[in-house]
Amino acid sequence: MKPNILIVTASDGNNLKLANTLLDISKEYEASFEVVNLLDLKLPLYTAKEEKNGTPEDAVYITQKFMDAQGFIFLAPEYNGSVPPALNNTIAWISRSGNENWREALNTKPAVLGTHSGGGGNHVLMAMQEQFAFIGCNIIGRKLLTSYAKELNVDSAKEVISQLVKISSL
Repeated sequence: MKPNILIVTASDGNNLKLANTLLDISKEYEASFEVVNLLDLKLPLYTAKEEKNGTPEDAVYITQKFMDAQGFIFLAPEYNGSVPPALNNTIAWISRSGNENWREALNTKPAVLGTHSGGGGNHVLMAMQEQFAFIGCNIIGRKLLTSYAKELNVDSAKEVISQLVKISSL
């Protein structure tokens, strides 16, 4: 069975463009790839008070998407040296989705981290590394880093996608 891999982006800009470029590249591989833009979700800011209003439909939806995935590519712009609010908020809602096995959405699954950053991009990659490792993902060592001055290295992208597909298939 072909692994199901989500390309998750927290951007309507260059990280979404990068996600779609990776989706095009992924057609060479024996896996099912899908782009999910977290900004398309209708998720209110997670708070304990907001949770009392019930679990949003999109929180249940994205939790199931993550549960069904065998691997991920996470792409996010750098926000003040860290991850964008949409990514943190989505993870918060997944953890509070009402699914008692929510950790299975991420735990032990391989993940590639990447960014298109107007700045250096290393801070968001470090922040994502720490966050996704903490919640149980197995982070692939090679990162995808692009900027206005540095285009995507397609050979490098192919190598990291190849690694992700291989590990996701196990």
